[in-house]
Amino acid sequence: MSISLTKGERISLEKASPGLEAVFVGLGWDVNKTDTGKDFDLDTSVFLLGTDEKLISDRHLIYFNNLKSPDPENSVEHMGDNLTGAGEGDDEVVIVNLKKVPEEVQKIAFVVTIYDAEKRGQNFGQVNNSFVRLVDVKTKEEVLRYDLTEDYSIETAMIMGELYKKDGQWRMSAVGEGYEGGLPAMLNRYQ
Repeated sequence: MSISLTKGERISLEKASPGLEAVFVGLGWDVNKTDTGKDFDLDTSVFLLGTDEKLISDRHLIYFNNLKSPDPENSVEHMGDNLTGAGEGDDEVVIVNLKKVPEEVQKIAFVVTIYDAEKRGQNFGQVNNSFVRLVDVKTKEEVLRYDLTEDYSIETAMIMGELYKKDGQWRMSAVGEGYEGGLPAMLNRYQ
């Protein structure tokens, strides 16, 4: 049975699903029926952070142009860009092999940004039904889910959730923190 998280809530993955080894992180959203004259293109980026909560290197930013983490095991893999977000369910997916993530990676931040948002006059206030969920790769069962419920009328970037290590165990945090400035704002935060 899936555990539903609220904004700011944190949970141990071992407590939520004992023995969890690899997760499928699904991120999804729907666009409101507003007409900005342009299609919406939301993108998932994954920031692999060290103990200082900064990007370990440029290669530790996983997104549509860099689909795999630089470690030999490719422990974090983005499954590709969805240009429209059309349809039900997960719009973009990231696979994380928790057992193979290098020790230097202490936090994995899942960020969604709106491509070219300023030029297109778009923001997260025009997006609804946003969520992040963790699915056990082995059993295909949803373990955790966080549904974003707040209205973000000026934000163009969103930290949806974070996986982080505490006392040697992976935990999940439902973040739901919005930013103006799109991907550049996220790069400034994490570099």
